[in-house]
Amino acid sequence: MKPKLFIDGEHGTTGLQIRERLARRDDFEMLSLAMEDRRDDEKRKEMLAACDIAILCLPDDAAREAVAMIEASGNDACKIIDTSTAHRTAQGWAYGFAELSKKQSDNIRTAKRVSNPGCYSTGAIALLKPLINTGVMSPECIVTINAVSGYTGGGKQLIAQMEDEANEKHIDTSFHLYALGLQHKHVPEIMVRSGLKKRPLFMPSVGRFAQGMLVSIPLHLEQLSYATADTVRGALEVHYDGCEYVTVASKEEAAEAGHIRPEDFAGRDDMKLWVFSNEEAGHVNLVAQLDNLGKGASGAAVQNLNLLLS
Repeated sequence: MKPKLFIDGEHGTTGLQIRERLARRDDFEMLSLAMEDRRDDEKRKEMLAACDIAILCLPDDAAREAVAMIEASGNDACKIIDTSTAHRTAQGWAYGFAELSKKQSDNIRTAKRVSNPGCYSTGAIALLKPLINTGVMSPECIVTINAVSGYTGGGKQLIAQMEDEANEKHIDTSFHLYALGLQHKHVPEIMVRSGLKKRPLFMPSVGRFAQGMLVSIPLHLEQLSYATADTVRGALEVHYDGCEYVTVASKEEAAEAGHIRPEDFAGRDDMKLWVFSNEEAGHVNLVAQLDNLGKGASGAAVQNLNLLLS
């Protein structure tokens, strides 16, 4: 019998993209609520009690509530993928970045609770984790993270503000910084999952493009025990060797790249890591290029679903 899958929040931005990716598959039975029933808690409880796998595409509090509904229903066999921030550093939840380590795919495959990574977090952790693991970077290193995302990362409200000129809160700009109080919900996740001990200074921004993301971490080589750019790139290459969804740009590619654009990865579920360098100045800039709704959200959720079904 095919496993039953329910996406709680399927009509939101992440949920819709997951449905799109799963539209042609027949290896599970999809349970679904009509748009008008999406806030009917009784009907949600029925679906959550009946499914074998639940993907939660909800705000944090609603995600916690959904987990409580599943536990209260007695559906002990149900596996959960939570795309919210609610459980990304929680005990008992497998972190849904399969490339985090060589064993992480197996950790996800055998888990009952999987927390999908954040979009910015995916890029930052992908760059930092291999360097800290190998000792190229100290976990005590002081790091600045700059990032730009497509506006779909802000959900339906920001999408409406960017796309609808009649919206009273319409944002008429090509680019803007936010989280100016230097508080962002992805920072604790980045620290816990990368191994950083000191809080990074994280500065996110939004551009007037729907999908795509660049996460940039500039470093002085002296912060890395005077390692070379080749040392940094080599640590990334070894860590992601053989990975399907994460690749590392070669030294030649980085040297020839006049520019890289976040939009170039729109609609893709993979991620590319770059190491740009000025050896004479002792500078490197690490960059992750991905789709905020692909490897940064819905694509990662489907990757984790595939592991749970394998």
